Amino acid sequence: MKNENKIRLFLVDDDALFLKSLEVEFLEHADFDIKTFASGELCIAELSKAPDVIILDYHLNGIDKNAMNGVDTLDKIKEFNPDIPVVMLSSQDKIDVAVNCMHHKAFDYVVKSETAFTRLQKIITTIFHYKKMEKTLSWYMERM
Repeated sequence: MKNENKIRLFLVDDDALFLKSLEVEFLEHADFDIKTFASGELCIAELSKAPDVIILDYHLNGIDKNAMNGVDTLDKIKEFNPDIPVVMLSSQDKIDVAVNCMHHKAFDYVVKSETAFTRLQKIITTIFHYKKMEKTLSWYMERM
């Protein structure tokens, strides 16, 4: 499969071990073009590479206490391109945190747990079903 046909997935997390395990899981289960980033700033610097989906940690100050947090990074991503689906990922299982992420236009919110990877897979599948439906609807509306 050619690289341009792969889903471009950006993974952003300051926890190097979790980031690597997430990358390995995605590579084992699907044919993704994956870029990993330890900070929101590094991710934002690469947005011109047109990711199809971004999975973004809620807290991003484990390495640098002055680093942008996940919500600030989410806002910058949406400023750059509001159509990039961003899934927030956090160890916090608090409804107010999830609601806050959704107010900032996250596509979804996933709690880091033993089922997180399965949830992320389902969410990415849903994102691409929506995109396919949008293309079909757009095609249909152009012909009316």
